[in-house]
Amino acid sequence: MSRVPGWLGRLGAGLTEMGERLDERRAEVEKEHAEPVPETVPGDAVPLPDHVTVVPARPDPAQAVPWGVRVAAEAGWRVLVLAGTVWVLMRVISAVQLVVLAFVGALLITALMQPTVARLRRYGLPRGPATALTAILGFVIMGLIGWFVTWQVMENIDTLSNQIQDGIDELRKWLLHSPFHVTDKQINQIAKNLRDAIGANTDQITSAGLEGVTVVVEALTGILLTVFSTLFLLYDGRRIWEWTLKLVPAAARPGVAGAGPRAWRTLTAYVRGTVIVALIDAIFIGLGIYFLNVPMAVPLAVFIFLFAFIPLVGAVVSGALAVVVALVTQGVFTAVMVLVVVLAVQQIEGHVLQPFILGRAVRVHPLAVVLSVAAGGMIAGIGGAVVAVPLVAVTNTVVGYLRAYSVSAAAARSESPAPTPDSVGQ
Repeated sequence: MSRVPGWLGRLGAGLTEMGERLDERRAEVEKEHAEPVPETVPGDAVPLPDHVTVVPARPDPAQAVPWGVRVAAEAGWRVLVLAGTVWVLMRVISAVQLVVLAFVGALLITALMQPTVARLRRYGLPRGPATALTAILGFVIMGLIGWFVTWQVMENIDTLSNQIQDGIDELRKWLLHSPFHVTDKQINQIAKNLRDAIGANTDQITSAGLEGVTVVVEALTGILLTVFSTLFLLYDGRRIWEWTLKLVPAAARPGVAGAGPRAWRTLTAYVRGTVIVALIDAIFIGLGIYFLNVPMAVPLAVFIFLFAFIPLVGAVVSGALAVVVALVTQGVFTAVMVLVVVLAVQQIEGHVLQPFILGRAVRVHPLAVVLSVAAGGMIAGIGGAVVAVPLVAVTNTVVGYLRAYSVSAAAARSESPAPTPDSVGQ
């Protein structure tokens, strides 16, 4: 047998032993250079070597902002969006102001005439003839009132001018003998200043007259738009409302469909109540002016009736007009008596008539009335002041109903049982 296999076996065993010694030496060297690791308790943080720099984790930027600032920012951008929307809406309304006022006026007239159309239809009259008869009768009455006022003013303008001149002379004499120590020279100087002011502003007065022609043309256009809109609203108001509902998103359509009739009832109650209150004011103040021998009592009563559609402000303006006419025509005592009559009727109106006739359906806080009339007057003049309060009343009704509707819908969803797999399969 050959001895080579034994030699190879010893060589392999020597190499294996040498490799093991090298591994042991390498392990000893690594153990000498390694740093001791302290014992840790589960859950404790493991300390890092000194040469390792720990970078703290940065918090979420939204979490770093204080809660109050985040709430203010969230509310702020929403307010800005709403303000921008309102601004754009106001610009659009200003661009088509005549059309908007004509349509709103048609809504007010329709709210006044629609109960008559409904009553005629209950008597068996078809919708077309009922609408035509109501519209013709209503517009004829309005036209007769306007013609009567114009006729009375033209008939009494000369007499009124003479009485105003006499009243100015009486006022001049009273000032001369009053405790204010006004001299004749001062009165003449005031009159001269007034004449100079009129002469210096002749061009402006002329331009105002030319603008008045434009205003008349716009007024006639608005009247025609109001008449046509009223006719269509009286004849086809329900279908117009149903078509408008189709423009509302489907999710909000049930709430808007319920708010619409309530808003219309509020508008109808407001217009009816305002007409009745204005008529009572005009009758009683007109009778007081008539018995005090103030000229043009009937036209003044009509003006009081028309200005009563502007809450608070209209009563003050019409009452002041009656007092001024009484002052320059009949003297201080008659003016004081007219003022007493106006204040008495207005107090009865504010504390008895309006709460009884209008009721809670259209109750608006006096501050909201003043602010809405002022805003409407600034935006659209007299027309804006007239439609401001009914708009606020209708908005109040709609918002209240939608709030109650959302609460009831949420309660219904919370009370309804969750669907089971069996019921879903069915």
